[in-house]
Amino acid sequence: MHVGVGGFHRAHQAMYVDRLLEEADGSAVDWGICGVGLMPDDARMRDALAPQDGLYTLTQRHPDGHEETRVIGSLVDYLFAPADPEAVLDRLASPDTRIVSLTITEGGYNFAPATGRFDERDPGVRADLEPGAVPRTVFGYVVEALRRRREAGLGSFTVMSCDNIAGNGEVAREMFTSFACLKDPDLADWMSEHTAFPSSMVDRITPATSPELVDDVERRTGLVDRSPVVTEPFTQWVLEDHFVAGRPRLERVGVQIVDDVAPYERMKLRLLNGSHQALAYFGHLLGHRFVHDATEDPLLHELVRVYMDEEAEPTLGPVPGIDLADYKRTLFERFGNHHIADTVPRLAAEASDRIPKWVVPVVRDQLLAGGPVRASAAVVAAWTRYAEGVDEHGRSFEVVDRLADRLVPLARRSRQEPLAFLQDEELFGDLARQPGFTEPYLHTLGLLRTVGARATLAALVG
Repeated sequence: MHVGVGGFHRAHQAMYVDRLLEEADGSAVDWGICGVGLMPDDARMRDALAPQDGLYTLTQRHPDGHEETRVIGSLVDYLFAPADPEAVLDRLASPDTRIVSLTITEGGYNFAPATGRFDERDPGVRADLEPGAVPRTVFGYVVEALRRRREAGLGSFTVMSCDNIAGNGEVAREMFTSFACLKDPDLADWMSEHTAFPSSMVDRITPATSPELVDDVERRTGLVDRSPVVTEPFTQWVLEDHFVAGRPRLERVGVQIVDDVAPYERMKLRLLNGSHQALAYFGHLLGHRFVHDATEDPLLHELVRVYMDEEAEPTLGPVPGIDLADYKRTLFERFGNHHIADTVPRLAAEASDRIPKWVVPVVRDQLLAGGPVRASAAVVAAWTRYAEGVDEHGRSFEVVDRLADRLVPLARRSRQEPLAFLQDEELFGDLARQPGFTEPYLHTLGLLRTVGARATLAALVG
Protein backbone atom coordinates (compact mmCIF):
# COMPACT_ATOMS: atom_id res chain seq x y z
CA MET A 1 0.00 0.00 0.00
CA HIS A 2 1.33 3.42 -0.89
CA VAL A 3 0.35 6.56 1.01
CA GLY A 4 0.65 9.76 -1.03
CA VAL A 5 -0.02 8.84 -4.65
CA GLY A 6 1.13 11.80 -6.72
CA GLY A 7 3.14 12.39 -9.85
CA PHE A 8 6.45 11.35 -8.33
CA HIS A 9 5.23 8.02 -6.99
CA ARG A 10 3.59 7.20 -10.30
CA ALA A 11 6.77 8.12 -12.23
CA HIS A 12 9.05 6.23 -9.87
CA GLN A 13 8.03 3.40 -7.50
CA ALA A 14 4.91 2.45 -9.47
CA MET A 15 6.95 2.45 -12.68
CA TYR A 16 9.54 0.08 -11.18
CA VAL A 17 6.83 -2.33 -10.00
CA ASP A 18 5.22 -2.12 -13.44
CA ARG A 19 8.55 -3.08 -15.04
CA LEU A 20 8.75 -6.06 -12.72
CA LEU A 21 5.21 -7.17 -13.51
CA GLU A 22 6.15 -7.09 -17.19
CA GLU A 23 8.81 -9.75 -16.81
CA ALA A 24 8.17 -12.75 -18.99
CA ASP A 25 8.50 -15.42 -16.29
CA GLY A 26 5.60 -13.99 -14.27
CA SER A 27 7.55 -14.18 -11.01
CA ALA A 28 6.20 -10.87 -9.68
CA VAL A 29 2.49 -11.21 -10.37
CA ASP A 30 1.69 -11.59 -6.68
CA TRP A 31 2.69 -7.93 -6.16
CA GLY A 32 0.68 -4.80 -6.86
CA ILE A 33 0.07 -1.38 -5.33
CA CYS A 34 -3.01 -0.14 -3.51
CA GLY A 35 -2.86 3.64 -3.32
CA VAL A 36 -4.11 5.51 -0.26
CA GLY A 37 -5.17 9.16 -0.13
CA LEU A 38 -5.43 10.74 3.34
CA MET A 39 -5.92 14.40 2.43
CA PRO A 40 -9.18 15.97 1.19
CA ASP A 41 -7.44 17.02 -2.05
CA ASP A 42 -6.66 13.36 -2.76
CA ALA A 43 -10.26 12.97 -3.91
CA ARG A 44 -9.06 14.35 -7.25
CA MET A 45 -6.65 11.43 -7.69
CA ARG A 46 -9.40 8.97 -6.81
CA ASP A 47 -11.78 10.56 -9.29
CA ALA A 48 -9.16 10.52 -12.04
CA LEU A 49 -7.94 6.96 -11.53
CA ALA A 50 -11.16 5.11 -10.65
CA PRO A 51 -12.75 5.34 -14.14
CA GLN A 52 -9.42 4.17 -15.62
CA ASP A 53 -9.09 1.11 -13.32
CA GLY A 54 -5.94 2.68 -11.91
CA LEU A 55 -4.23 2.84 -15.32
CA TYR A 56 -2.42 5.99 -16.43
CA THR A 57 0.20 7.07 -18.93
CA LEU A 58 3.81 7.91 -18.13
CA THR A 59 5.64 10.05 -20.69
CA GLN A 60 9.42 10.39 -20.70
CA ARG A 61 10.73 13.52 -22.41
CA HIS A 62 14.34 13.39 -23.54
CA PRO A 63 16.55 16.48 -23.90
CA ASP A 64 16.52 16.04 -27.70
CA GLY A 65 12.71 16.23 -27.76
CA HIS A 66 12.10 12.50 -28.19
CA GLU A 67 9.06 11.25 -26.22
CA GLU A 68 8.11 7.78 -25.01
CA THR A 69 4.70 7.03 -23.50
CA ARG A 70 3.66 3.82 -21.81
CA VAL A 71 0.67 2.71 -19.77
CA ILE A 72 1.43 1.83 -16.14
CA GLY A 73 -0.64 -0.96 -14.61
CA SER A 74 0.88 -1.59 -11.18
CA LEU A 75 -1.64 0.59 -9.29
CA VAL A 76 -4.42 -1.97 -8.85
CA ASP A 77 -6.62 -0.14 -6.33
CA TYR A 78 -7.03 3.26 -4.68
CA LEU A 79 -8.68 4.00 -1.33
CA PHE A 80 -9.73 7.49 -0.25
CA ALA A 81 -9.45 7.44 3.52
CA PRO A 82 -11.76 10.38 4.42
CA ALA A 83 -14.66 8.61 2.68
CA ASP A 84 -14.08 5.17 4.25
CA PRO A 85 -11.43 5.01 7.01
CA GLU A 86 -12.35 1.44 7.91
CA ALA A 87 -11.66 0.19 4.39
CA VAL A 88 -8.13 1.57 4.65
CA LEU A 89 -7.60 0.03 8.09
CA ASP A 90 -8.94 -3.33 6.92
CA ARG A 91 -6.56 -3.38 3.98
CA LEU A 92 -3.58 -2.27 6.08
CA ALA A 93 -4.36 -4.97 8.65
CA SER A 94 -4.71 -7.68 5.99
CA PRO A 95 -1.95 -10.29 5.81
CA ASP A 96 -1.83 -9.56 2.06
CA THR A 97 -0.30 -6.15 2.86
CA ARG A 98 3.44 -6.64 3.23
CA ILE A 99 4.84 -3.13 2.60
CA VAL A 100 3.45 0.32 3.37
CA SER A 101 5.42 2.87 1.38
CA LEU A 102 5.28 6.63 1.82
CA THR A 103 5.68 9.80 -0.23
CA ILE A 104 4.07 12.19 2.23
CA THR A 105 6.52 15.09 1.66
CA GLU A 106 9.32 16.18 3.95
CA GLY A 107 6.84 17.95 6.23
CA GLY A 108 4.65 14.88 6.60
CA TYR A 109 6.90 13.29 9.22
CA ASN A 110 5.93 15.89 11.81
CA PHE A 111 9.29 16.58 13.39
CA ALA A 112 11.05 19.81 14.28
CA PRO A 113 14.06 20.24 11.96
CA ALA A 114 16.24 21.76 14.69
CA THR A 115 15.63 18.99 17.24
CA GLY A 116 14.44 15.99 15.21
CA ARG A 117 11.74 15.33 17.82
CA PHE A 118 8.16 14.31 17.07
CA ASP A 119 5.70 17.20 17.41
CA GLU A 120 2.77 15.95 19.44
CA ARG A 121 1.18 19.43 19.33
CA ASP A 122 -0.02 18.93 15.77
CA PRO A 123 -3.87 19.11 15.76
CA GLY A 124 -4.27 15.95 13.68
CA VAL A 125 -1.90 14.03 15.94
CA ARG A 126 -3.72 15.25 19.06
CA ALA A 127 -7.03 14.10 17.58
CA ASP A 128 -5.60 10.68 16.71
CA LEU A 129 -4.32 10.24 20.27
CA GLU A 130 -7.83 10.43 21.71
CA PRO A 131 -9.21 7.04 22.84
CA GLY A 132 -11.22 5.38 20.09
CA ALA A 133 -10.38 8.08 17.55
CA VAL A 134 -10.99 7.44 13.87
CA PRO A 135 -7.56 8.07 12.36
CA ARG A 136 -6.80 11.23 10.43
CA THR A 137 -3.02 11.15 10.08
CA VAL A 138 -0.67 8.61 8.56
CA PHE A 139 0.56 7.88 12.10
CA GLY A 140 -2.95 7.09 13.27
CA TYR A 141 -3.63 4.73 10.38
CA VAL A 142 -0.33 2.86 10.46
CA VAL A 143 -0.23 2.42 14.23
CA GLU A 144 -3.87 1.33 14.48
CA ALA A 145 -3.32 -1.20 11.68
CA LEU A 146 -0.27 -2.58 13.45
CA ARG A 147 -2.28 -2.85 16.67
CA ARG A 148 -4.89 -4.93 14.85
CA ARG A 149 -2.25 -7.14 13.26
CA ARG A 150 -0.62 -7.79 16.61
CA GLU A 151 -3.96 -8.69 18.22
CA ALA A 152 -4.73 -11.04 15.31
CA GLY A 153 -1.37 -12.78 15.70
CA LEU A 154 -0.12 -11.47 12.37
CA GLY A 155 3.35 -10.14 11.74
CA SER A 156 4.17 -6.55 10.96
CA PHE A 157 4.42 -5.01 7.53
CA THR A 158 7.47 -2.98 6.46
CA VAL A 159 7.18 0.82 6.49
CA MET A 160 9.22 2.13 3.54
CA SER A 161 9.84 5.88 3.37
CA CYS A 162 10.53 7.29 -0.10
CA ASP A 163 10.78 10.97 0.89
CA ASN A 164 13.72 13.36 0.59
CA ILE A 165 14.94 13.24 4.19
CA ALA A 166 18.38 12.20 5.35
CA GLY A 167 18.07 8.82 7.07
CA ASN A 168 14.43 8.61 6.05
CA GLY A 169 14.07 5.09 7.39
CA GLU A 170 15.37 6.06 10.81
CA VAL A 171 13.27 9.21 10.79
CA ALA A 172 10.18 7.14 9.98
CA ARG A 173 11.05 4.66 12.74
CA GLU A 174 11.45 7.45 15.28
CA MET A 175 8.26 9.30 14.30
CA PHE A 176 5.94 6.29 14.09
CA THR A 177 7.23 4.70 17.29
CA SER A 178 7.06 8.10 19.06
CA PHE A 179 3.41 8.35 18.12
CA ALA A 180 2.87 4.74 19.26
CA CYS A 181 4.55 5.51 22.61
CA LEU A 182 1.98 8.24 23.18
CA LYS A 183 -0.89 5.99 22.10
CA ASP A 184 0.12 2.54 23.36
CA PRO A 185 3.61 2.03 24.85
CA ASP A 186 3.36 -1.76 24.66
CA LEU A 187 2.62 -1.53 20.94
CA ALA A 188 5.61 0.77 20.51
CA ASP A 189 7.82 -1.90 22.07
CA TRP A 190 6.33 -4.51 19.71
CA MET A 191 6.98 -2.24 16.71
CA SER A 192 10.57 -1.70 17.80
CA GLU A 193 11.09 -5.45 17.68
CA HIS A 194 8.99 -6.42 14.65
CA THR A 195 8.56 -3.49 12.23
CA ALA A 196 11.23 -2.71 9.62
CA PHE A 197 11.88 0.83 8.38
CA PRO A 198 14.35 0.60 5.48
CA SER A 199 15.97 3.77 4.21
CA SER A 200 15.89 4.67 0.54
CA MET A 201 17.13 7.28 -1.91
CA VAL A 202 14.77 8.15 -4.74
CA ASP A 203 15.46 10.42 -7.69
CA ARG A 204 13.46 11.43 -10.72
CA ILE A 205 12.45 14.96 -11.68
CA THR A 206 8.68 14.93 -12.11
CA PRO A 207 6.99 18.28 -12.72
CA ALA A 208 3.31 18.89 -12.08
CA THR A 209 0.99 17.72 -14.84
CA SER A 210 -0.11 20.55 -17.12
CA PRO A 211 -3.50 20.63 -18.88
CA GLU A 212 -1.60 20.57 -22.17
CA LEU A 213 -0.19 17.12 -21.33
CA VAL A 214 -3.68 15.59 -21.42
CA ASP A 215 -4.19 16.85 -24.98
CA ASP A 216 -0.65 15.93 -26.03
CA VAL A 217 -1.01 12.31 -24.85
CA GLU A 218 -4.34 11.93 -26.64
CA ARG A 219 -2.94 13.45 -29.84
CA ARG A 220 0.10 11.17 -29.90
CA THR A 221 -1.38 7.92 -28.57
CA GLY A 222 -5.16 8.13 -28.93
CA LEU A 223 -5.49 7.50 -25.18
CA VAL A 224 -7.70 9.73 -23.03
CA ASP A 225 -5.98 9.97 -19.66
CA ARG A 226 -7.44 12.20 -16.92
CA SER A 227 -4.18 12.17 -14.96
CA PRO A 228 -1.09 11.60 -17.11
CA VAL A 229 2.43 11.94 -15.73
CA VAL A 230 5.48 13.42 -17.44
CA THR A 231 9.05 12.83 -16.32
CA GLU A 232 12.70 12.80 -17.38
CA PRO A 233 14.56 9.72 -18.67
CA PHE A 234 16.85 9.58 -15.61
CA THR A 235 15.69 7.53 -12.65
CA GLN A 236 17.44 6.11 -9.60
CA TRP A 237 16.33 4.16 -6.55
CA VAL A 238 18.75 2.99 -3.86
CA LEU A 239 17.08 0.82 -1.23
CA GLU A 240 18.25 -0.71 2.03
CA ASP A 241 17.58 -4.45 2.09
CA HIS A 242 15.66 -4.56 5.37
CA PHE A 243 12.14 -6.03 5.09
CA VAL A 244 10.15 -8.18 7.49
CA ALA A 245 7.46 -9.62 5.20
CA GLY A 246 9.22 -10.07 1.87
CA ARG A 247 9.68 -7.65 -1.00
CA PRO A 248 9.52 -7.58 -4.81
CA ARG A 249 12.77 -8.49 -6.55
CA LEU A 250 13.32 -4.88 -7.55
CA GLU A 251 17.01 -5.41 -8.27
CA ARG A 252 15.87 -7.13 -11.48
CA VAL A 253 14.58 -3.81 -12.82
CA GLY A 254 17.43 -1.50 -11.90
CA VAL A 255 16.92 -0.74 -8.20
CA GLN A 256 20.19 -0.70 -6.26
CA ILE A 257 19.71 -2.91 -3.20
CA VAL A 258 22.40 -2.00 -0.66
CA ASP A 259 23.31 -2.42 2.99
CA ASP A 260 23.84 1.32 3.55
CA VAL A 261 21.86 4.00 1.71
CA ALA A 262 23.42 6.95 3.56
CA PRO A 263 26.21 7.89 1.09
CA TYR A 264 23.80 7.94 -1.87
CA GLU A 265 21.15 9.77 0.08
CA ARG A 266 23.54 12.47 1.30
CA MET A 267 24.85 12.93 -2.24
CA LYS A 268 21.40 13.37 -3.73
CA LEU A 269 19.95 15.62 -1.03
CA ARG A 270 22.94 17.94 -0.85
CA LEU A 271 23.80 18.10 -4.56
CA LEU A 272 20.49 17.76 -6.41
CA ASN A 273 17.96 19.00 -3.86
CA GLY A 274 20.23 21.67 -2.45
CA SER A 275 20.98 22.94 -5.96
CA HIS A 276 17.27 23.07 -6.68
CA GLN A 277 16.94 25.48 -3.76
CA ALA A 278 19.72 27.65 -5.19
CA LEU A 279 17.85 27.79 -8.50
CA ALA A 280 14.44 28.40 -6.91
CA TYR A 281 14.71 31.69 -5.00
CA PHE A 282 17.31 33.45 -7.11
CA GLY A 283 15.49 32.14 -10.17
CA HIS A 284 12.20 33.63 -9.00
CA LEU A 285 13.78 36.98 -8.12
CA LEU A 286 15.41 37.08 -11.57
CA GLY A 287 12.05 36.51 -13.23
CA HIS A 288 12.63 32.94 -14.41
CA ARG A 289 9.62 30.66 -14.28
CA PHE A 290 11.11 27.49 -15.78
CA VAL A 291 14.01 25.58 -14.27
CA HIS A 292 15.81 25.23 -17.59
CA ASP A 293 15.83 29.02 -18.01
CA ALA A 294 17.24 29.49 -14.50
CA THR A 295 19.89 26.82 -15.18
CA GLU A 296 20.99 28.52 -18.39
CA ASP A 297 21.36 31.93 -16.73
CA PRO A 298 25.20 32.20 -16.61
CA LEU A 299 25.38 33.89 -13.21
CA LEU A 300 22.93 31.51 -11.57
CA HIS A 301 24.62 28.52 -13.22
CA GLU A 302 27.89 29.68 -11.66
CA LEU A 303 26.34 30.05 -8.21
CA VAL A 304 25.05 26.47 -8.39
CA ARG A 305 28.47 25.25 -9.56
CA VAL A 306 30.19 27.00 -6.63
CA TYR A 307 27.63 25.57 -4.20
CA MET A 308 28.16 22.04 -5.53
CA ASP A 309 31.94 22.09 -5.94
CA GLU A 310 33.09 24.19 -3.00
CA GLU A 311 30.46 23.61 -0.32
CA ALA A 312 28.23 20.54 -0.83
CA GLU A 313 30.72 18.05 -2.29
CA PRO A 314 33.33 18.54 0.48
CA THR A 315 30.72 17.35 3.01
CA LEU A 316 30.31 14.01 1.20
CA GLY A 317 32.36 10.89 1.71
CA PRO A 318 32.97 8.28 -0.99
CA VAL A 319 29.81 7.11 -2.77
CA PRO A 320 30.28 3.51 -3.98
CA GLY A 321 30.06 3.22 -7.76
CA ILE A 322 29.50 6.97 -8.31
CA ASP A 323 31.84 9.42 -10.06
CA LEU A 324 30.83 12.69 -8.40
CA ALA A 325 32.18 14.87 -11.21
CA ASP A 326 30.05 12.94 -13.71
CA TYR A 327 27.06 13.05 -11.35
CA LYS A 328 27.27 16.85 -11.15
CA ARG A 329 27.56 17.16 -14.93
CA THR A 330 24.47 15.00 -15.26
CA LEU A 331 22.57 17.23 -12.83
CA PHE A 332 23.14 20.29 -15.00
CA GLU A 333 21.96 18.33 -18.05
CA ARG A 334 18.82 17.26 -16.20
CA PHE A 335 18.08 20.75 -14.87
CA GLY A 336 18.46 22.12 -18.40
CA ASN A 337 15.98 19.74 -20.07
CA HIS A 338 13.59 22.16 -21.83
CA HIS A 339 11.11 19.43 -22.66
CA ILE A 340 10.39 18.64 -19.01
CA ALA A 341 9.35 22.28 -18.41
CA ASP A 342 9.85 21.94 -14.66
CA THR A 343 8.85 25.15 -12.90
CA VAL A 344 10.64 27.44 -10.48
CA PRO A 345 7.47 27.80 -8.33
CA ARG A 346 7.44 24.00 -7.79
CA LEU A 347 11.00 24.13 -6.47
CA ALA A 348 10.27 27.19 -4.31
CA ALA A 349 7.22 25.71 -2.57
CA GLU A 350 7.42 24.50 1.05
CA ALA A 351 10.93 25.83 1.64
CA SER A 352 10.56 25.45 5.41
CA ASP A 353 10.48 21.68 4.87
CA ARG A 354 13.42 21.76 2.46
CA ILE A 355 16.13 24.29 3.32
CA PRO A 356 16.57 22.94 6.90
CA LYS A 357 16.97 19.38 5.62
CA TRP A 358 19.04 19.96 2.47
CA VAL A 359 21.07 23.19 2.79
CA VAL A 360 21.46 23.78 6.53
CA PRO A 361 23.29 20.42 7.02
CA VAL A 362 25.85 21.54 4.41
CA VAL A 363 26.31 24.80 6.31
CA ARG A 364 26.83 23.03 9.62
CA ASP A 365 29.37 20.57 8.23
CA GLN A 366 31.26 23.35 6.46
CA LEU A 367 31.36 25.57 9.55
CA LEU A 368 32.65 22.65 11.60
CA ALA A 369 35.37 21.98 9.03
CA GLY A 370 36.25 25.64 8.57
CA GLY A 371 35.09 25.54 4.93
CA PRO A 372 33.31 28.24 2.90
CA VAL A 373 29.56 28.82 3.17
CA ARG A 374 29.22 31.86 0.89
CA ALA A 375 26.97 30.16 -1.68
CA SER A 376 24.84 28.39 0.96
CA ALA A 377 24.40 31.67 2.83
CA ALA A 378 23.35 33.30 -0.44
CA VAL A 379 20.68 30.62 -0.95
CA VAL A 380 19.23 31.27 2.52
CA ALA A 381 19.40 35.03 1.96
CA ALA A 382 17.54 34.64 -1.35
CA TRP A 383 14.90 32.57 0.46
CA THR A 384 14.54 35.36 3.02
CA ARG A 385 14.10 37.96 0.28
CA TYR A 386 11.65 35.68 -1.60
CA ALA A 387 9.67 35.02 1.62
CA GLU A 388 8.73 38.71 1.79
CA GLY A 389 6.16 37.85 -0.91
CA VAL A 390 6.98 40.94 -3.01
CA ASP A 391 9.16 40.84 -6.13
CA GLU A 392 11.72 43.40 -7.27
CA HIS A 393 9.03 45.34 -9.12
CA GLY A 394 6.83 45.69 -6.05
CA ARG A 395 4.35 43.03 -7.15
CA SER A 396 2.94 40.71 -4.49
CA PHE A 397 2.94 36.93 -4.94
CA GLU A 398 1.86 34.00 -2.79
CA VAL A 399 4.52 32.30 -0.69
CA VAL A 400 3.46 28.64 -0.79
CA ASP A 401 4.59 27.23 2.53
CA ARG A 402 2.81 25.60 5.46
CA LEU A 403 4.57 28.16 7.68
CA ALA A 404 3.90 31.17 5.45
CA ASP A 405 1.88 32.98 8.14
CA ARG A 406 4.96 32.90 10.34
CA LEU A 407 7.72 33.28 7.75
CA VAL A 408 6.42 36.21 5.70
CA PRO A 409 6.23 38.57 8.72
CA LEU A 410 9.69 37.42 9.86
CA ALA A 411 11.17 38.07 6.42
CA ARG A 412 9.64 41.53 6.29
CA ARG A 413 10.73 42.30 9.85
CA SER A 414 14.30 41.44 8.93
CA ARG A 415 14.48 44.75 7.04
CA GLN A 416 14.58 46.42 10.47
CA GLU A 417 15.97 43.49 12.49
CA PRO A 418 18.48 41.88 10.09
CA LEU A 419 18.65 38.48 11.83
CA ALA A 420 14.91 38.11 12.51
CA PHE A 421 14.41 35.39 9.88
CA LEU A 422 17.41 33.34 11.02
CA GLN A 423 16.28 33.52 14.64
CA ASP A 424 13.55 30.94 13.98
CA GLU A 425 15.38 28.19 15.86
CA GLU A 426 12.91 25.51 14.76
CA LEU A 427 14.30 25.95 11.24
CA PHE A 428 17.88 27.14 11.79
CA GLY A 429 18.91 26.10 15.28
CA ASP A 430 21.72 28.41 16.42
CA LEU A 431 22.85 29.69 12.99
CA ALA A 432 21.85 33.24 13.94
CA ARG A 433 24.66 33.08 16.53
CA GLN A 434 27.31 31.80 14.09
CA PRO A 435 29.27 34.76 12.64
CA GLY A 436 30.81 32.48 10.02
CA PHE A 437 27.35 32.18 8.53
CA THR A 438 25.62 35.44 9.50
CA GLU A 439 28.30 37.63 7.91
CA PRO A 440 27.94 36.28 4.33
CA TYR A 441 24.18 35.93 4.84
CA LEU A 442 23.71 39.58 5.84
CA HIS A 443 26.06 40.74 3.10
CA THR A 444 24.03 38.95 0.41
CA LEU A 445 20.68 39.95 1.89
CA GLY A 446 21.76 43.57 1.94
CA LEU A 447 22.80 43.41 -1.71
CA LEU A 448 19.53 41.75 -2.72
CA ARG A 449 17.60 44.62 -1.14
CA THR A 450 19.72 47.42 -2.54
CA VAL A 451 20.96 46.38 -5.98
CA GLY A 452 18.70 43.41 -6.84
CA ALA A 453 19.27 39.74 -7.64
CA ARG A 454 21.29 40.06 -10.85
CA ALA A 455 23.78 42.57 -9.50
CA THR A 456 24.03 40.50 -6.32
CA LEU A 457 24.97 37.39 -8.28
CA ALA A 458 27.46 39.39 -10.31
CA ALA A 459 29.09 40.56 -7.08
CA LEU A 460 29.13 37.02 -5.67
CA VAL A 461 30.27 34.96 -8.66
CA GLY A 462 30.58 37.21 -11.72
